Amino acid sequence: MPMSTLLALDASSSACSAALLRRRPGADDELLSRFEMAPRAHTRRLMPMVDEVLAEAGITPQALDAVAYGRGPGSFTGLRIAAGAAQGLAYGLDRPLIGVSTLAALALGAHRRHHFRYLVTALDARMGEIYVATWQCRDGMPEALSDEAVMPPERLRLPAEHEDHDWVGVGSGWTLWDAMPTEVKAALGQHLPDMEADAADMVLLAAREFGAGGGLPADQVQPVYLRDQVAWKKAR
Repeated sequence: MPMSTLLALDASSSACSAALLRRRPGADDELLSRFEMAPRAHTRRLMPMVDEVLAEAGITPQALDAVAYGRGPGSFTGLRIAAGAAQGLAYGLDRPLIGVSTLAALALGAHRRHHFRYLVTALDARMGEIYVATWQCRDGMPEALSDEAVMPPERLRLPAEHEDHDWVGVGSGWTLWDAMPTEVKAALGQHLPDMEADAADMVLLAAREFGAGGGLPADQVQPVYLRDQVAWKKAR
């Protein structure tokens, strides 16, 4: 495994985070991160966090092999803030840029911290909807069991072939618990609505993609909103 150094940043929710992963042959991974609940302060906090993890690692941005960011779904404004910062870094350094799913990052975070295997990650999408996906964690990483989607919580269904497993719900979408279908609630052992996506998990997902040859030029990466219209006006 060649040496690699990746930076990830995220502003997709009320949280703001940055993380640096350094992998060296024959040595343990070095993971440095910053995480802060910072509603409406992403623009002010994100780049200082990047500076902090680089300083803690004792490196300059030129030592990075790739840059990653939380591509969504999530807050439209936050996604644009993170995408702009990540694109600026990747473009200036001439490094590949990797967009990481916030729903996958939630799944990995829950698996790393609590060892859950079957996860329904859901984010409050406002307008009476959720962003949602289902996952199975194997070999330390989440594997998607359904496509990421936006829907009313009443329409949520679990993958039929895995209905009998002990599912866990993660993310702000589970604040809409009362609107979830009865069969989904019955299948869940617990739900953690306060858990947020974290760049410390995103950088691990990005490293897997980078190791497989992933990454795109900075100008080819776009946030993923899931909704067709990123700007919405109430109908008259």
